[in-house]
Amino acid sequence: MDTMMGKGRQAIDLIVDPGSFEEGVIGATRFEDPEFGPGAVVGTASLEGAPCTIIASDAEAMNEKFPVVYAGIIGLEEGYKMAGAVYASMAADAGKPLGEKRALVLVVDTPGNGPGKVEEIFGMNKSTAAYQLALAEARLAGHPIVAMVIGRAISGAFLCHGLQADRILSLDAQFGTMIHVMPLTSVSRIIRKDLETLEGLSRQSAVFAAGPRFFHSLGGVERLVETVEDMRPTIRDQIVEIRQAKAKGRQDSLGPWGRGHLGEERGGRVERPKVIALMNRQFAAVAGQYAPAR
Repeated sequence: MDTMMGKGRQAIDLIVDPGSFEEGVIGATRFEDPEFGPGAVVGTASLEGAPCTIIASDAEAMNEKFPVVYAGIIGLEEGYKMAGAVYASMAADAGKPLGEKRALVLVVDTPGNGPGKVEEIFGMNKSTAAYQLALAEARLAGHPIVAMVIGRAISGAFLCHGLQADRILSLDAQFGTMIHVMPLTSVSRIIRKDLETLEGLSRQSAVFAAGPRFFHSLGGVERLVETVEDMRPTIRDQIVEIRQAKAKGRQDSLGPWGRGHLGEERGGRVERPKVIALMNRQFAAVAGQYAPAR
């Protein structure tokens, strides 16, 4: 089975209506500087005849100003460019009713962020946070957001480019897709547990494991997509379901909160509701001490 890793641009044409993608244009906004955030691909397309915004990573682009930004890494400029694409989408549909808010399709294939020294000094964290906030605002404003993992969905880049979506889909592992928050080698260094122990835990617990099937059991992936040809109809169907849920005011069934419920149903996150209930009880016990004065 051929991998889709590194083929973010090619994936766009497999998802949207043929020939409909117009790069660098979203509503009245033009992304005209080719040297700003070259690793981020943004633009407008149609899906089943309806306009949608596309946000993807270009694994073949390199940002010469930031040497660590290559191979699909989301750098400082890329984060701001992606956030700009989200806000441009919201502005373009600001006066439209809920059912006509354009969908945002995130094509996910990123090995992480670009945390070089220069990026950290300039505020890499603000860039990725800006993108996360933009997606959260668009989701709550009624825009259906679907993330389609075609290759790598790793670390902080997946936090900003994927995990704020209403629904997350993924090609199955046979395509070489990789989903994890942190490699076990890094976990080992941080929590000071030997790698052998963590590898044993990863065979028992989806929390320590990596891959689309493990994330599916945790509720992190709504649905596994078996073939490349299935991406377009699956995304289309998810957008319809998301619109229906938003129209009924069922926001809690979508996004990060909805994935938590899904993980409970699938048996991958059985401790989550217990922890939430405990935190709610502890907060209620002291809330009076911190309530603002009237």
